Amino acid sequence: MADECMLYPCYFNAALKCRQGRRVPHQTMAKAPSLADLERALKRSGLKYRAEDQHHPAHWERHEGRVVVEWKKGKEALIKKIAQLLGGKK
Repeated sequence: MADECMLYPCYFNAALKCRQGRRVPHQTMAKAPSLADLERALKRSGLKYRAEDQHHPAHWERHEGRVVVEWKKGKEALIKKIAQLLGGKK
């Protein structure tokens, strides 16, 4: 659906480099976030989402899951919003 964005835990993982899938700057990274961490951040944000048992295409061996979020404003804006919420758990 056009009003949905997929988010994977690797987007926020401090242990990964950008070329490995991280999509946030160092100051907003989380230490090894899990799918449950993403779900908690999304609950705090009030956004509608669903969790899926899917993997990031580049990390097929990890089976870390993903969330699909109802969002219309662009994926980078959503990633920044969730990164701020995850950053609070450090």
